[in-house]
Amino acid sequence: MGTLIDRFEGHDGPVRSVDFHPTQPIFVSGGDDYTIKVWSLQSRKCMFTLSGHLDYVRTVFFHHDLPWIISCSDDQTIRIWNWQNRQEIACLTGHNHYVMCAQFHPTDDLIVSASLDQTVRVWDISGLRKKHSAPSGQVRSFEDQYNRQLQGGVPQQDIFGNTDAVVKYVLEGHDKGVNWATFHPRLPLIVSGGDDRLVKIWRMSETKAWEVDTCRGHTHNVPCVLFHPTEDLILSIGEDRTIRAWDLNKRTPVKQFKRENDRFWLIASHPEINLFATCHDSGVMVFKLDRERPAHTLFQNKILFINGEKQVQEYELGNKGPSLPMLSLKKVGKMYSKIRTLSYNPAEHSILITTGENDSSTYAYIPLPKDVTGAIEPTDIRQGEANAACFVARNRFVTFSKTTKTLEVKDLSNSSTKSTVLDASVKDVVYAGPGSVLLLKTNSVIHYDVLQKKELSEIQLNNVKYAQWSVDGQYVALISKHTITIATKKLETVTSLHETIRIKSAAWDDTGVLIYSTLNHIKYILLNGDSGTIKTLENTLYVVRVINKNCFCLNRKGEIEIISIDPTEYRFKKALINKNFTEVLRIIKNSNLVGQNIIGYLQKAGYPEIALQFVEDAETRFDLAIECDNLTIALEEAKKLNDKQIWEKLGNKALAQGNVSIVELVFQQLTQLDKLSFFYLITGENAKLGKMEQIAESRGDMLSLLQNSIFLNSIEKRISVFLQAGLAPLAYATAKTNGLDEVAQSILEESGLSESDIQIPSTGSRASVSQPKQSSSASWPLKALPPSFFEQALSGKLEGLNLEPEPQPKDIAESDLTNDGFFEDEPLDDDEGWDLDEDVDVGSEVEEATELDDDTPAIGAGELGIWVRNSKCAAGYVAAGSFDAAARMLNKQLGIVDFEPLRKRFMEVYAASKIFVPGASGLEAIKGYIRSDPDEEVPGKVAPYIPGFDTLEATLHEAFKQFRANKLEESIETFRYLVYTIVVLTVNTKDDEDKCKEILDVCREYILGLSIELSRRSLPAENVKRNLELAAYFAKCKLQPVHRVNALQVAMTQSFKHKNYTSASYFASEFLKIVSTGARAEQAKKIKDKSDTISTDAIEIEFDPYAQFDICHATYSPIYQGSPIVTEALTGAKYRTSEKGKVCSITKITLIGAPASGLRILA
Repeated sequence: MGTLIDRFEGHDGPVRSVDFHPTQPIFVSGGDDYTIKVWSLQSRKCMFTLSGHLDYVRTVFFHHDLPWIISCSDDQTIRIWNWQNRQEIACLTGHNHYVMCAQFHPTDDLIVSASLDQTVRVWDISGLRKKHSAPSGQVRSFEDQYNRQLQGGVPQQDIFGNTDAVVKYVLEGHDKGVNWATFHPRLPLIVSGGDDRLVKIWRMSETKAWEVDTCRGHTHNVPCVLFHPTEDLILSIGEDRTIRAWDLNKRTPVKQFKRENDRFWLIASHPEINLFATCHDSGVMVFKLDRERPAHTLFQNKILFINGEKQVQEYELGNKGPSLPMLSLKKVGKMYSKIRTLSYNPAEHSILITTGENDSSTYAYIPLPKDVTGAIEPTDIRQGEANAACFVARNRFVTFSKTTKTLEVKDLSNSSTKSTVLDASVKDVVYAGPGSVLLLKTNSVIHYDVLQKKELSEIQLNNVKYAQWSVDGQYVALISKHTITIATKKLETVTSLHETIRIKSAAWDDTGVLIYSTLNHIKYILLNGDSGTIKTLENTLYVVRVINKNCFCLNRKGEIEIISIDPTEYRFKKALINKNFTEVLRIIKNSNLVGQNIIGYLQKAGYPEIALQFVEDAETRFDLAIECDNLTIALEEAKKLNDKQIWEKLGNKALAQGNVSIVELVFQQLTQLDKLSFFYLITGENAKLGKMEQIAESRGDMLSLLQNSIFLNSIEKRISVFLQAGLAPLAYATAKTNGLDEVAQSILEESGLSESDIQIPSTGSRASVSQPKQSSSASWPLKALPPSFFEQALSGKLEGLNLEPEPQPKDIAESDLTNDGFFEDEPLDDDEGWDLDEDVDVGSEVEEATELDDDTPAIGAGELGIWVRNSKCAAGYVAAGSFDAAARMLNKQLGIVDFEPLRKRFMEVYAASKIFVPGASGLEAIKGYIRSDPDEEVPGKVAPYIPGFDTLEATLHEAFKQFRANKLEESIETFRYLVYTIVVLTVNTKDDEDKCKEILDVCREYILGLSIELSRRSLPAENVKRNLELAAYFAKCKLQPVHRVNALQVAMTQSFKHKNYTSASYFASEFLKIVSTGARAEQAKKIKDKSDTISTDAIEIEFDPYAQFDICHATYSPIYQGSPIVTEALTGAKYRTSEKGKVCSITKITLIGAPASGLRILA
């Protein structure tokens, strides 16, 4: 993907040519402002400007080793500049029309130029090199002067007396102006292209130059032409909208590419790798002439591959060395067409290859020689036209032709035995096991039995290019340009992974881990979706086989390279996933597992105690110890760190566990004296509380002293504090009310007051102050957990270790709900409370209901008992006051684990169905019950009134109003209140139920979108990448169009502001689909127009507008189609698998991935 790095602005008008220096971080440009500018790639600024030309500058180039720049111009001159001293050193005149191109020879002191005067000129600049290479002021020797006289006196001169650069050859042959001329990198050849639509080849000798041949085919002007850097090819581009490749030796066309509407203007080759770039009317195109992936296949421990010389070679993995070439395939297919695929038949010791592209593709069946003696020519070739071919049996292979859309089964004599016409969307066919193939379509992959002509299975995937089967054949990796999807042999998705850079190859190792390569990395992916990077590559490699620590790869030259990799990380993760703890322990002991990546993975996977065994960083050990509830280690690390936040975190954890000594130590370390005093009070430590009083007095802290005197009930000390503070009346009142009459009288005398000045209210008998109860200061008793498997193993106790978890006495979720303490009502019988089957035996339920304890007659009998028996939904239980039974029902239906947010709704539903009329004096209040249908008399149909449905729409509009007012936090709370309302609700029709579910979907999308936006707003300014990602995800949320325009505008403006023009254009287009007029639409149009002219992104973000993905509601990151996900049952919020077991961030009450039967509100 091309990414804009920077913009260099300085020329006044169009820029016609740019050239990078081969070694220095600079480049040169020439434009229509008659100037040449040299720029620094480091400072991103113009270093200096060279002026001298009198018209447009056509081309500029650096010399390969001297500090020179050559330029040509419409002023009919060629100029050479020294970019170090910034001076013009030569001006070459001779052309009598615009000079369109001038270049240095790659090795010799020559220049070639092309002009609209219909000539190509070759200039000798050896004199210029001697002049500017010799030290200044050097005196010539007598021998030099004598030799100059013998050679004719003075060097050759042009008509102006210039001896530095002179014309060596003038090449005439074009009928119209010549646009381009360039030297061959190694041979004495020149190629030129002109307005006469011809490409001409010229040869030079020491004394003359002549035309060799002409390549005809272009139907319009040829603006540029060049030699292929490594092969005997010529590449030319034309205003006829074509790129053409010509055979240099035969001067015949080899390949052609054509655009529909754009003319080509310039072509250039990469100095090191096999890439070409050409510019056209709409932009720049980077391309290869042919694929660089060497064709190869793997059979047992043998790799067969095609080397760079189009020869078949064999590589034995055990020998770690290639064989001699076995066959030469240079005469198979066209000369400049690469071999695309290679299939091997071990039974017949033969190969099947395909070569060429599109309509020119062919296949060939070739037996291999029994003895390897060198690259011999094949003697028996059976070939035909097809785009794909592979063996499917010992004596059968299949071919596929895109033109006819036909799949043929052929025997080894190349005779067709079966033929099938396939769907038009099939793009390729690859091997899928004996007798079957994979049909690669544009949007899907089909497992197809070629013998039975039957589709076995199908998976929906876009643009799959390759398939790689595991060693045991149970899994297949389906690889597209940026995505790997692992599926079972029945094409059921196991996991999927999206890469931002191109995926090149993949291979399975013996343990079932997929190793794959990108342009610059070797990576891995496990079957559960975990992935990581193994090694960084200097050059692109294609992974063929992985054995232990050796990764066997092919490079682009067709050579085997053995890359040493470290498989410890992915083997460790795989052992952990498979719960192979013995292997995990072995790796921990024998390997050097370091890095935050592994530690973070262990925490995420729920194994912090494992990470704790080999982590040395104090802060990391503290966090892991807190997560493991290991307060001993946490205390050790807190002492080392001695940080306020660390102590606070330790104190909170110790307080939750009731560890008195650590809590006391934390309060002391943080000098939280008030908390420490209260802590001593509740633990009954009166002696220590007295010391706290003394400390407060010595510190002069009157408020703390007063507080401690109250805790200790020290009346005299309290009176003393009041007197010191000048509060004599309060001191008197304290002494008087506590029976200290003498002290009270002395206070009056000292302050000059009388009893009449102070009025103390009469309270009857003297108030008594309660004393704190003495309690044990020991820590809470905790059940001692046995050492974990790893703690026992690491301590050397390996005998009798059991990896199986101990059986749980009862369901954990049910136990947690029962002991939450949120709801105090007595629960109903489990069977009665949870049986939702409509075919329930009503008689048996009535019997069970009448057997309730006498303590709860309101639930078991009367109106409330009828409500419970008739209720199919949790709301009926709540209205009847059976909160505990309702909680268990909601836990099983929706996976709700936190009921505190529902407290308000429970009480609202409970109170709405009851009425209390105050009774007369001395009589009890009259109780009444409100039914959903007051006229219903049949006991089996009586139901309570449940409020909320009638207000859903009004509440939803209130949330929308808050959205429009930019009160995002309030809007989220309102949407969440709607969710809680629907959870405890009953409706009577299917339409009402569907309406409630639609509202839940709306609430989910709005809560997600607003949460993303709030998260974006809270980001620091420097985190631009995450800012752009969150803005894009906000725009992806399914909001109403009138609200989505706000999200689109945020994404559009943020992308444009940070120079992500491609993204800005996309968001502007989406915005204009909704709003087409007005000021905001005008702004969007301007942004789109500006962005389309640049069409690049300065910052690469994880967002593909055209890919199908969901947004993880916890991490705010994309989950691409085919990736494993978990959901929560209430709103359907989707999460990554790593979030399973956590509380949903949308509802705040449900458990992600919990087994649940679903929402039930229909009466």
